Amino acid sequence: MEKRKPFVSSIVPPTEQREPAWWFAFRGDELLVHREGSSISIPCVAEFPELGLTAVSRHYLGQLAGRHCYAVDLAEGTAPPAGMSFEGLRQVYGRVDEDLFWVAGRAAQILHWDRRNRFCGRCGSRMGDNATERAKECSQCGLLVFPRLSPAIIVLVERAQQLLLARPHHFPPGLYSVIAGFVEPGETLEDAVVREVREEVGIAIKDLRYFGSQSWPFPHSLMIGFTATYAGGEISLDEVEMEDAGWFTADNLPTLPGKISIARELIDWFLTKQGRPIEGSGGR
Repeated sequence: MEKRKPFVSSIVPPTEQREPAWWFAFRGDELLVHREGSSISIPCVAEFPELGLTAVSRHYLGQLAGRHCYAVDLAEGTAPPAGMSFEGLRQVYGRVDEDLFWVAGRAAQILHWDRRNRFCGRCGSRMGDNATERAKECSQCGLLVFPRLSPAIIVLVERAQQLLLARPHHFPPGLYSVIAGFVEPGETLEDAVVREVREEVGIAIKDLRYFGSQSWPFPHSLMIGFTATYAGGEISLDEVEMEDAGWFTADNLPTLPGKISIARELIDWFLTKQGRPIEGSGGR
């Protein structure tokens, strides 16, 4: 696996922006990119106005491999400059450097939070940026609002040489994935894993092991991955959530999530154990 470039988070921008910086500019949920034939790139200029656009707001993110990074919010209806376009964040994956993609995801989350916290939820006064933390601070009552993060679990369940895959109703036709769901107040991550599997497919699990985590900027989740083994029961679907679920072997798989997701990392981990790493399509 290629080593990730170092990213240093910060809220304090440089006093002078002389060197080219990465500008992650969004019109709603769409990222501004340069078009270069079939590939794309992130704008990299010393100052954002060089692109001929006006920012509604901008936020310093930090440095990626020593280069400054900014998130920029653009007004609805902003037209892209010549040679550029707006593209959905999911569609950008795999077409730009992966480190830049995840900084773009960070930028999207910061802008999502900024747009939804312009006014205080307690007294209604205008919010401003806190000087020392990534937070909004009410100008009247002092309420602090930090960027929202919604923890969610995702788990691959094994039964001998089989893995459990399921199809929620909202998935594209034919796409299956592993079980996932949001953590409820008062739960541990382990409690949430057991509950989600029981609620969605009706089986018991054991031997929970932490797998890894992934920021999921659609719009502000943190996916915490686990593996587990089957402990008993028959599949019984939550028909409100699920269309189908079943046990699959490495040589008999449906359409799988795309490489962008930790769901696919979990599935590929299982397939590698079975001696059958594969390529696939789709996207969660």
